[in-house]
Amino acid sequence: MPGVGAGVVVGVSVVGWIVRGVVAVVAMLLIYLVGAGILKKFKVAPDEEVDPEAVVPVNIGYVCIVCGAEVVMTAAQGGEDPDAPRHCREDMIQLG
Repeated sequence: MPGVGAGVVVGVSVVGWIVRGVVAVVAMLLIYLVGAGILKKFKVAPDEEVDPEAVVPVNIGYVCIVCGAEVVMTAAQGGEDPDAPRHCREDMIQLG
């Protein structure tokens, strides 16, 4: 009865390939969903647009406390004091 045993092995082999295929599809779907979720977290909403009418001329000087670089700010949002720029990973100090 060699023919009976060969048919059973072929049937198990086909079922095995179907199971492997299903596992592969599920794994690909999970990898895609995890990757898409990670990439979605990188999406950051842009800052709201500054109204060009609200920008006023200023003349504020800043100096870096680490390297001594100087910056002059010539425009800022009206109605509020501008934050000090950063240089060498530190806030710059306002001159005078």
